[in-house]
Amino acid sequence: MGLDLSLASPGFAAVSVRNRKPRLIAATHVRTGTDENYAQRYEAIEAFTTLFIREQLRAAGRICAVIRESFPPSRNPRLPQTIYGAWAAVDRGLHKYGVEVADVISPTDVKKRIAGSGKAEKADVAEGVRKLLGLPEDYRFATDDESDACAVALAWLIGQNIIDGKVAE
Repeated sequence: MGLDLSLASPGFAAVSVRNRKPRLIAATHVRTGTDENYAQRYEAIEAFTTLFIREQLRAAGRICAVIRESFPPSRNPRLPQTIYGAWAAVDRGLHKYGVEVADVISPTDVKKRIAGSGKAEKADVAEGVRKLLGLPEDYRFATDDESDACAVALAWLIGQNIIDGKVAE
């Protein structure tokens, strides 16, 4: 599973691998609104995570790894607080089923491995995700958060040499 976490619209992706070929199982997100207080937003993220992990465990029987994108330093002191709050909410949802985040990967590594450049744009990342997953060119993710969550999972799988992919040097 790949996670692209934020307070406004965290993305979740489940990817399976067989014979070094990745396949998209699910890509989704949950939106929280600025009309909600932080406690309500974190609760919504936790509840969504709990349901998502439950669904994935029922379908697959197990989850090999959950990977989260790391959070780069920020000049805005409020931003890390909201991101780490989303992380904690997701962790609580995962822990209800005995699942933990296994690893983190930097946004730059994700972009390099999926789109060939650490400065790649969202559209380039989504295109790389579609190619790696064998999705049609016209396949559209509902949000960038969904394609980014897929990219997190795929980039980690490439880095672990579980799937083939072009890793930019």
